[in-house]
Amino acid sequence: MKITDIKTYLMQVGARPGLPGSTPAGKAGEADFRGSRNWLFVKIETDEGISGIGECSGWPRVVQTAVLDYRSILIGEDPRDIDRLWHRMFIASMGHGMLGTIGGGALTGIEMALWDIKGKALGQPIWNLLGGRFRDKIRVYGHAKTPDRARELMARGYKGIKVGFTGAVELDKVAAIRETVGSDVDVMVDAHGPSWMTAKDAIIVGRELEALDLLFFEDPVAPENLDALQRVRDAVDVPLAAGERVSNIWGIRPYVERELVDVIQPDTGRAGGITQMRKMAAMAEAHYITMAPHSGSLGPVAEFAALHVMATIPNALMLERVELDWAGRYDVVSPVLQVVDGHLPVPDAPGLGVELIEEEVGKYPSQRNVSDMPADDGRAYEPGTASECVYFQPRLQRRARLRLTPSDK
Repeated sequence: MKITDIKTYLMQVGARPGLPGSTPAGKAGEADFRGSRNWLFVKIETDEGISGIGECSGWPRVVQTAVLDYRSILIGEDPRDIDRLWHRMFIASMGHGMLGTIGGGALTGIEMALWDIKGKALGQPIWNLLGGRFRDKIRVYGHAKTPDRARELMARGYKGIKVGFTGAVELDKVAAIRETVGSDVDVMVDAHGPSWMTAKDAIIVGRELEALDLLFFEDPVAPENLDALQRVRDAVDVPLAAGERVSNIWGIRPYVERELVDVIQPDTGRAGGITQMRKMAAMAEAHYITMAPHSGSLGPVAEFAALHVMATIPNALMLERVELDWAGRYDVVSPVLQVVDGHLPVPDAPGLGVELIEEEVGKYPSQRNVSDMPADDGRAYEPGTASECVYFQPRLQRRARLRLTPSDK
């Protein structure tokens, strides 16, 4: 079997002209692209008529170029030599500098498609080629910023709720959601910036969160600031989670070897591929660390890949699922998975167990892949400072903003 072609399918989802949720951006004739993103899918074809699909993230409009650049070294190769081809691509790219999430995204989508081909060729689901299953369903969690949204997710069967913030964590909002869902539902907090909190502010917030029985506190400080993460780790009695921006086992290594977190969160579209994620899970297992893959910006194909990985590792925690972000999410693939009692079923069909509906993808051509600064609402940035575009900020009015149930209310 030989690879004959590699194709890419890029689409725009979320807020943009002509799509639900678009709002004016403040300049005549422009649309607000905040909340918008691109999905990039890959299709690898072979001379035996078997094709495989994958999904890339990181910066999809740029990753697309990287994927197509790899065509020159992959066409004519046997797609079943998955790890060898991964290393060939990795080495071929190193002359341009060490790979970040762009290179990682390209490798991921291609490697995922290679696994899809191998599973189809052998008539087996990928999980069976990875050593078999520990479990046939994977627990998932959803996102809520209001009690009403949390109730909606619970009505759909979710048993895990994550409250995400860009900028400072609104502690009373977390407390309200914890009260709404009760003690039988896991609650997580994602503090990702910008603007990122300083280590001191993250510690203050983390200590307040201790009373709310969190499953984990995610990305309390900027991802490259590992010494700050260590400070938070030493000072806060809440499980920590991080790692969605790494692109291979070397990226996750310091988080695991320094035991900076309780949960690693590799992104299924840019972590380097299914094999890399399995290796990350094994590294984490040796340190009694669990894995909960990130999928906050991903489309539905990568979700299938994550289910295969999560089925086959002993230290699986939960899978992030963004189910209600855009009405067309599940029009682009078949079949569509449904949450039942807080879990998604592990696919049994050969390969990934999902196919791309190319004509649906074609309805949403890519227009833009970067979003501008968030609205100056006093949440992501200190009031009146959004135009400064700073990467991190200390918080002012600290008693009111960094304390649960502020005393001045």
